[in-house]
Amino acid sequence: MGRHRSDPLGIARLALVGLVAVLLLAVIVVGARALLSTFGSEEPATGAASTSSARPSAAPSAEPSTPRVPTVRVVCRADRCPVFVRVPGGDVLIDRDLARGEEASYFQPELDVVLDDASTVQIFENGTVRSPGPAGERQAFSVKRSADQASDRSASE
Repeated sequence: MGRHRSDPLGIARLALVGLVAVLLLAVIVVGARALLSTFGSEEPATGAASTSSARPSAAPSAEPSTPRVPTVRVVCRADRCPVFVRVPGGDVLIDRDLARGEEASYFQPELDVVLDDASTVQIFENGTVRSPGPAGERQAFSVKRSADQASDRSASE
């Protein structure tokens, strides 16, 4: 009986082992950097939160006490609420499904709104509740910023 001899490692096997080692090292480095950045970002975020919380206390004394009211505020009341809002002839601000309880507010002077099912959302136009549409009905409408809010905004700027 002859001796058993193992096959010599070919260059392809060595390259594959080297590639796996490099990928493993890269994953470890990326994971370590991500972990360290989360620890490092907590301190500035906490510091930023404390400074930003100090700002609102000083800001109301300098500005009028009336809060800024959005032109349109959409609140989802169903599990899934398809919403489309855009500036007329311009940018699309949202075109996606909102989840239950999720809100979206927009302050542009004029907006076009399209709801796939008008009964699934609660709409506030310039702070006033809009009556909900019939269940399952698509609804499209435009909203303009009210004149008193536009004058309040220009007075505060």
